[in-house]
Amino acid sequence: MLIYLDEVVRCGSIRAASRKLNVASSAINRQILALEEDLGTPIFERLPRRLRLTAVGELLIDHVRATLRAQQQLNVRIADLTGLRWGQVTVATVGTVAAEILPTVIQSFRRDYPKSTIDVRMVGDVLTHILSNEVDVGIGFDLAAPPGVRTVFDIPVRLGVVMAPDHALAGRAHISLAACVGFPLILPSQAMSMRPILDRAFENFGESVQATVITNSVELMKQSVMRDQGIAFLTEMNVHEERTRGELVFVPLTESQFEPLHLRAIVKSNHQMNLMAEPFIRACEMHSNALLSNLTPSVPEVDLHQV
Repeated sequence: MLIYLDEVVRCGSIRAASRKLNVASSAINRQILALEEDLGTPIFERLPRRLRLTAVGELLIDHVRATLRAQQQLNVRIADLTGLRWGQVTVATVGTVAAEILPTVIQSFRRDYPKSTIDVRMVGDVLTHILSNEVDVGIGFDLAAPPGVRTVFDIPVRLGVVMAPDHALAGRAHISLAACVGFPLILPSQAMSMRPILDRAFENFGESVQATVITNSVELMKQSVMRDQGIAFLTEMNVHEERTRGELVFVPLTESQFEPLHLRAIVKSNHQMNLMAEPFIRACEMHSNALLSNLTPSVPEVDLHQV
């Protein structure tokens, strides 16, 4: 009906609109008469050679055309989401997320949206890139959400001790911080979100804490553990692949002061989100939850009955 009305106004007559739309003029006329009856007022003045909009008709046609434009935009956006058109999602994130979460998410997402492009930017400050509208979404650990920023998902991730499978502590179900202090430690640098948590926890141990490696590279931490340089404090997500291959063991910490890190996705709350970003964020959340649900303390089977 909206298309009929718009075309009648453009053509100036029902007959001309009928020819252009390939619809019987009587059908168009019935629709217009029914609309006028519903409104309780004419929308056209019937002149000898043409139709002219009344004041009510002028008001109505503005609404009709706005609705048709919105419908066209919706069709385009739906086409974007169903992969019929190309689209791009821009993500600001940190190294851990880029290395351990996004590869699988991107692979899965692009199966559903094969013409999509995922622009992943490794940044020092995810929040700044969100506030400046440079990216669609920011993903990282313990991201703040000040006014104007919305948290889309928040997933707690346990912190634990990572060691080689043959390490003396590898057979435990849980580990206290005191048990770790006697071993060489591979620690995150001050720039990493978990370092302040560890610093507070280590205050009571003073100089007995021996750091062999300090780095902001999770990969270097894992490689150092595998080369017997010490034990590290990481999240269970950090070592998912290595645990699967039997290269590393993850054991949760017992200390109550070790609050979990929070994997978060944030967006600009007063900014219209790129619609392709919505399913991408959902894919990240689903993959992260699925990853965590499949993770269990990686204690060697031979020691399970001794726990």
